[in-house]
Amino acid sequence: MTLRSKTPKMPPKVEKEPAKVIEVDISDDEANDGVGATPTNNNKTTSQQQSSVALTPVSSNKNLVSQSFWKAGAYDVGPTTRPPLDHGQLEHARVHPKFLHSNATSHKWAFGAIAELLDNAVDEIHNGATFVKVDKIDIMKDNSPALLFQDDGGGMDPARIRKCMSLGYSSKKSNTTIGQYGNGFKTSTMRLGADVIVLSRATSASRATQSVGLLSYTFLRRTGQDDVIVPMIDFDVSGNWAEPIIYGSQDDWSANLRIILEWSPFPSKEELMLQFEDIGPHGTKIIIYNLWLNDEGIYELSFDDDDEDIRLRDEACRGSLTKLNKKAVELQSHISYRIRYSLRDYVSILYLRKFKNFSIVLRGKPVQQFNIADELQHSNVVSYKPQLGMGAKDVTVETTIGFAKEFPSIPVCGFNVYHKNRLIRPFWKVSADGSSKGSGVIGVLEANFIEPAHDKQDFERSSLFIRLEARLKQILNDYWKGHCHLMGYQPPNFRSHHVQKEPLVQPLIGLAANVGQEVVQPIVSLPANIGQGLSNGHTGSHDQLVSTDGSGPISVDQICEENIQLFMRCEEHMQKENELKQTIEGLEKELKEAKMKRDQLSLYLETRKKQKIVEPQTGNV
Repeated sequence: MTLRSKTPKMPPKVEKEPAKVIEVDISDDEANDGVGATPTNNNKTTSQQQSSVALTPVSSNKNLVSQSFWKAGAYDVGPTTRPPLDHGQLEHARVHPKFLHSNATSHKWAFGAIAELLDNAVDEIHNGATFVKVDKIDIMKDNSPALLFQDDGGGMDPARIRKCMSLGYSSKKSNTTIGQYGNGFKTSTMRLGADVIVLSRATSASRATQSVGLLSYTFLRRTGQDDVIVPMIDFDVSGNWAEPIIYGSQDDWSANLRIILEWSPFPSKEELMLQFEDIGPHGTKIIIYNLWLNDEGIYELSFDDDDEDIRLRDEACRGSLTKLNKKAVELQSHISYRIRYSLRDYVSILYLRKFKNFSIVLRGKPVQQFNIADELQHSNVVSYKPQLGMGAKDVTVETTIGFAKEFPSIPVCGFNVYHKNRLIRPFWKVSADGSSKGSGVIGVLEANFIEPAHDKQDFERSSLFIRLEARLKQILNDYWKGHCHLMGYQPPNFRSHHVQKEPLVQPLIGLAANVGQEVVQPIVSLPANIGQGLSNGHTGSHDQLVSTDGSGPISVDQICEENIQLFMRCEEHMQKENELKQTIEGLEKELKEAKMKRDQLSLYLETRKKQKIVEPQTGNV
């Protein structure tokens, strides 16, 4: 990354409200600070407290700082002193830097953290975003890798970037945006690396601004802070010059800049300002650096295995440690396994509906979105209405279900459950372990009526979730019962000839009169099943069975042919049954409309009669 440029010196633009280094609050009572508002400092003692902030590394901590994420919270901080409060002023709640780490542990999986940042870019589509770029860049300061996220959305003005850096604040509560807790940026960035710098341009109320914010766990640990300090600087770029926006004094603004230059990848103001050149008039750039290492002291994210992908090193290496048989190799080639370690594969199914004018560019190559429901065999769409409780608006959930195209060679199964277009739970297996029922069956649905967990990798274990799980089990069982024979499996409740002493082929007599009763399904791969079921050594297509009516031997090929014909007849009857149900629903709807019209006419006639009775009486008076 080349960083060579000069920023012309200019007189500072002074504003009235005082603000220095921002201290992150836990509260979410910032609703009155609309986007585009001028940042304010509500705590009058902040400047006094921040004047005592230590900016030099604490020697006792420097050697104890771990670069492994799961050990990064294990460090000691000595006692700190703060200046006394002025008379009549209240102490504000502080957040210890260790909270940034413990908060980030909600992401057990690094790809879940990356997905959070992609969600923020996708939410910017309504602000005109057309792309989000994810890439690896090299930090010239120490020749280390960093992770870049950049979009061309609306960007963040000074007020909005401060809300982004605050804990628990979220202005995204619509039915279309994915983010909702106001915690995703902090947890995701701190899960991927120790430090993050945010650069953003925006235009609000005819004022163009660019802002820089630094959230550095390294800075907080090395300087022994007991509060989360977030240095920030802003510029007004409405004119030809980038004029600093100063809320307190020039010294305060310079102190913020000095911390950013010392602890960010950019050691000079010129290099820092150069980062805005490829952002354009609006957009946001996030650079996560000091990436975490695994327990072996190697970067958790691998950028070398594939120039067009980002891999999870531990997951990618797990399958290569042991010698695998052919079946295991085939299984690991399926996307249900590849999403564990390949970011490109995971992002390809991360969003249910394909974007029209938006692309996710991973390491210079757009990600091709993939909907596994488009490639299912013998797929069906099952609709149901979840019971949401009193006062809730009725919703209809459609589940696409079918056999994986690779089945039966690759026995993958499970439901891909989305929430507001975002994948929450991939390949969720609802059938019992060890059971062949449901093998190869994949379902896809969007469940907006239940809430995801904070890391968006699962759902809250609510009563709605439990009912959804039970409903998916029922959908799976019904589909398996009606379609497993198409893939060569013996249907449930199939009665063996040699055990039950009953005809192997049951004529479907009176099917129309018994709609709704369970139909015993024959099996397509009957030769193999018969060969397994008999113990007399009769195998192959030349086996013969004796019919129960004494008409003579019946070959296996004849039985298979009869089964196929019965299947075709069964499918026809089921299709007719569905058509009859649709006709009944249509007639019931028409009947309901007719009754409504009848009631309206009756009410109209009754009103007219009363008017005729009242009119003569009024004339006599």
